[in-house]
Amino acid sequence: MRRVLKYVLRYKWHVIIPTIAMILAIALDMFNPYLQELITDKVFIGGNKSLLWPILWGFIAITFLRAVLGYVKEYIFDVLSAKISIDIKKDLFDHIQSLPFSYFDSMNTGELMSRIGEDVDNVWRSVSFGIRMFIENMIYFITASVILFLINWKLTVVSLLGMPFIGYLALQFEKKIGISYGKLSDQGVLMNTAAQENIAGVRLVKAFAREKYEIMKFLNLNNENFELSMEQNKIVAKYFPPIDFLTNFSIVILVVLGGILVVKNSLSIGELVAFSGYIYMLIWPMRMLGFLTNLIAQADASAKKIMKIMDVVPSIRDSDESIRIKNLKGDVEFRNVSFKYNDELVLKNINFKVDAGKTVAIMGTTGSGKSSLVNLIGRYYDVSDGAVYIDGYDVRDINLHDLRSQMAVVQQDTFLFSESIEENVRFGKENATFEEVKEALRLACADDFVEEFDDKYDTIIGERGIGLSGGQKQRISIARALIRDAKILILDDATSALDMDTEFRLLKNLSERRKNATTFIIAHRISAVKNADMILYMEDGRIVERGTHEELLKKRGRYYEIYLEQFKNFSDVEYSETDVCN
Repeated sequence: MRRVLKYVLRYKWHVIIPTIAMILAIALDMFNPYLQELITDKVFIGGNKSLLWPILWGFIAITFLRAVLGYVKEYIFDVLSAKISIDIKKDLFDHIQSLPFSYFDSMNTGELMSRIGEDVDNVWRSVSFGIRMFIENMIYFITASVILFLINWKLTVVSLLGMPFIGYLALQFEKKIGISYGKLSDQGVLMNTAAQENIAGVRLVKAFAREKYEIMKFLNLNNENFELSMEQNKIVAKYFPPIDFLTNFSIVILVVLGGILVVKNSLSIGELVAFSGYIYMLIWPMRMLGFLTNLIAQADASAKKIMKIMDVVPSIRDSDESIRIKNLKGDVEFRNVSFKYNDELVLKNINFKVDAGKTVAIMGTTGSGKSSLVNLIGRYYDVSDGAVYIDGYDVRDINLHDLRSQMAVVQQDTFLFSESIEENVRFGKENATFEEVKEALRLACADDFVEEFDDKYDTIIGERGIGLSGGQKQRISIARALIRDAKILILDDATSALDMDTEFRLLKNLSERRKNATTFIIAHRISAVKNADMILYMEDGRIVERGTHEELLKKRGRYYEIYLEQFKNFSDVEYSETDVCN
C-alpha cells in the first residue's frame, strides 16, 4: 500500500482540504459531550434554565457545521479515490501494453482483467473509505483519550485496560486475513478465466456436447472458492467476537465504576455523561478496527498483485540510444539467427537476405518455426543468437515504434474488434479516409460481401468476428494491413480459409500492390507462394530448401513432393490478367 501513496501525493490539495475538514469536524464533535455535561449539571440538576437555549443552539450549530464539513470531506475524498483509481488503471494498462509477446504467452486474460478491475476497485474502496476512516478513528481515539485523562485519569486507565488486547487481536487478524484474501483473489482469477474461456468458446462447448463437463469444472472451482470464503469467515468469526466483547466490557466497567464515583460524589452526573460520550469515541474506533483492518488487508493484497505486474520489466524495449528511422526501405537480412523459446531451440542458424520490395514465401511442416521467424522481424521476440537486420540496422537498435509503425501484419490467429467493419479496417491507419477503407477492402476481395450487409461498412462485427466466416475475417484483416501501406508486409497463413478462386484474385491484387513493400508470406498451398521471388522451405527450425518456384521444382526435393501432391491432377496454374477483384 505504500506505493499507492505516490498516487495520493499527486493530488495534495485533495488530501489537505478534506483532512482539514475532517479535523475541524472532529474538534466540533468534542464539544458535544461537554455540552451534555453542562445541560445535565447546570440545567437539569442545577435548574439554570437561562443556559438551555444557548446550549441547544450550540448543539444545532455543531450539527450544522459538522454536516457541511462532512460533505466537503466525503465528496473530496471520493473524488481523490476516483482519480487514484483512474491513474492506477491507466498506468497498469499502459504498462501491460509495453510488455512483450512472451509475457502474454504465459499470462491468461482472466488474471489481467481481475487486476485491472476487481483489484483496483479494492484499492479504490480502501482509499475512499478504509484509510480515511482509519485515520479519522485514530484522531478520535487520541483526542478523546487526552480529554478523558483530564476528566478522571483513574476511570480512564481502568476503561482502557482492554485496549492493548484489542490491538493485539487486530494485528493478528490483519496478518491472517491478508493471506486469506490473497488465496481468495487467486481463486477468483481461476474462476474468471474459466468463465471467460467457456463463454468465448460456448459454440465449441455446445458442438461437442460438453456442457455438463464445463458446468462441473466451474462447480469445482466454485466449491474451492466457497472453501476459501469459509476459511476467511472462520478467521473473522475467531477475532471479531473477542474484539466486540472487550469493547463492550469497557462500557460495563465505565457504568459500574462511574456509578460508584457518582455515589461517592467524586464525579458529577454530568461528568459521567460526558465521560460516556468520550468513551464511545474510543469504543467506536475499536469496534471499527476489525472491519477497517479487514478492508485495508484486502486492499493491501490487491495492491501487491497490481504492483507485481507493474514490477515486470519489459524484456523487449528501446535502448537509451535507439535509432529513429522514419522511412524504412525494407531490406531484411537474417544473419546466423537462432531463437530459443522456453529453453527449446526453435530456429537454428537461419541465414537469408531479401531486398526491399521483394517477396519471400515460407513453407514447411507444422512447428518448423515459420511464424517464429517472421515474429523476429518486428522484434516481437528477440533472437537468442545472431541478428536480424533491416536496412543494415540491427532491429534491436531501431526505435520500436518507428519499426512497427512501418510494418503491417496479418496474424495466423485472426482477431477483429467488436466494432464496425470500417473501424476494424481503419485500425491499420487511424486517419484513413472512407475511400481508402473501400479501396483496401476491394484489394482484399472483401468489398463484395461487405456490400451485401444491410449496414454495409457500418456493420458491427461480433466479438472476435463472430458471425463472419473464416475467409471473411481473413479478408478484413488483410484489408486492415493493406490500408497501412507499410514498407514490410507479413502474411502469416493469411489465406488459409479462402477458396482457391478468391485466393488467386487476392494474390494478384497483392502482387500489384506490394511492389514497394517487402512481403513475407507463410502458406501451405503452392498457389499462394509460386510467384514469390524467394521460397524458403523449413523443417525442424532450419531452412532445408530455398529458391524460386522453378528452381525448387528442378531440385525435386520436399517442395517438389508437395507440388506433386497438390497438383497431381492439374496442370500448373497461372494468373490471368482478368483474375482481379472488381
